[in-house]
Amino acid sequence: MRYLSLLTGFIRDLIKNRRLLWELTKTDLKRRYIGSHLGIMWAFIQPTITVLIFWFVFQVGFKSMPVGNFPFILWLVCGMFPWFFFNDALLSATDSIVANAFLVKKVVFRVSLLPIIQIMSALCINLFFVGLLFIMFALYGYPPTIYNLQVIYYLFALICLVFGLSLITSSLTVFIRDARQLVNMLLQFGFWGTPIFWNLKTIPEKYQIFFKLNPMYYIVEGYRNSFINNEWFWNLGHTTPAFWLITVAIALIGITTFKKLRPHFADVL
Repeated sequence: MRYLSLLTGFIRDLIKNRRLLWELTKTDLKRRYIGSHLGIMWAFIQPTITVLIFWFVFQVGFKSMPVGNFPFILWLVCGMFPWFFFNDALLSATDSIVANAFLVKKVVFRVSLLPIIQIMSALCINLFFVGLLFIMFALYGYPPTIYNLQVIYYLFALICLVFGLSLITSSLTVFIRDARQLVNMLLQFGFWGTPIFWNLKTIPEKYQIFFKLNPMYYIVEGYRNSFINNEWFWNLGHTTPAFWLITVAIALIGITTFKKLRPHFADVL
């Protein structure tokens, strides 16, 4: 009951401060790229170039074989685009409290909004890549289907996952500045530990369960189910409830950690 109260309290804060969140999100997007000639366009240029490089290497150079009768590049971007969001949102949210120390010292400011602002900034950029995903599939001759609407659900699930993790990492970074580097290392490990470049079927079945416990496996496969496999998320058996159990547990740990450490932020910063 206590944990449910903490969770509903955070949700009420988000709804109450939704306008402030949006204004701060726009400010953050502008601040990230202030001083550069192309400004916020860099947020889209760099990942787009990365995708073009992979397309050239795997589709043109290595002539990678299709996966399930779908071009390899389409299968690949379904895994890469949600990872771009996860990586960017978690790293920026991890630094959010330390980077905004002047706001933390203001008693009237809700510090819990800082990680969420970074997540929303990353989300605005990610929506561009969701649109690009539709365009790429259309160019390869795969028009939109009703299954594509699931991307909204999986994007929501990804936001919930990042939110819980960011509360933990942003709180710990205030006291342990090396935590940010640790998060960066874990993300690199997680990238290769998630079936983005490789297919889980290449792993012996008895070991697949360990990879399926990775929440990002659920998201990546969810994008592929939405665009390639045409499979609804409620038909995935125990995978969907397992993901939400893990995500809710992470969120509750994050909220509890944040609540306990919040009173000491100003002293350390």
